Amino acid sequence: MAGASDNGGWPPDGGSSDELPDLPEEWGVIVIPDDLSELSDEVEAVRAELHLAPPPNGWQRFARRPAVRRLRKAGTLMLRAPVLIISMAIMVTVASLFASAWPGPGRQPSSQRTSAATAAPTDKLPALELVAADGRTVPLLGQLPVVVIITDGCDCEGLVADTIAVVRADIAVVVVSTTVPSIAASQTRLTTAQAPRSDGKNVRYLQDPAGALRDHLHLTAQDGTGAAILVNGTGRILRTFTHVLSVTTIQPDLARL
Repeated sequence: MAGASDNGGWPPDGGSSDELPDLPEEWGVIVIPDDLSELSDEVEAVRAELHLAPPPNGWQRFARRPAVRRLRKAGTLMLRAPVLIISMAIMVTVASLFASAWPGPGRQPSSQRTSAATAAPTDKLPALELVAADGRTVPLLGQLPVVVIITDGCDCEGLVADTIAVVRADIAVVVVSTTVPSIAASQTRLTTAQAPRSDGKNVRYLQDPAGALRDHLHLTAQDGTGAAILVNGTGRILRTFTHVLSVTTIQPDLARL
């Protein structure tokens, strides 16, 4: 009859030996097959898990040093910032393109944004027809290039005479007033045809009964001084003088006509 040693030290009733602890319960039931070849699959799986990589070479050992790892980490952080900035820029650009392409509320025509067509100053001489001393209408744009002198409320005889004296013969001088200019009355009697001057200068005295020219150019009210407008050969206003008493005020700009 075999003793306890015949069972490898384990009790015959399957209990635990006093010398060895029990196996953990989470291991479950352990079955040891008679043929160990049946565990080949498990052996291969364990070998795969325990498979060790080949020994590192010199470069790998250098790269694994703590100082090198810190440098790599810092370089990675420095690289992320530009990438983030570029990504944000791309997102903003795409959003701007969508916003510009998205249909917005309709805009009112530009003509409706201003209360009146003459609200803004103009750089062109208006196509007005003024009245000559003989009652005929004279187109203002027919006298280009021209120096227009508005004399309402101004004793401008000296200004007109000095302007005529300094302008070139190809520049017209048009004297405009809301009434028949007293300057014209003080000159030698004009014929209805307003005969050419002996000096070859083109001088016209015209009437603007409604003050349309002053209104169109947004000139100030009468204050005892004259106003002068210098207009080139294309009808563009080069400069407007709202308060003129002497030709010396406008003379430096006459060469531009």
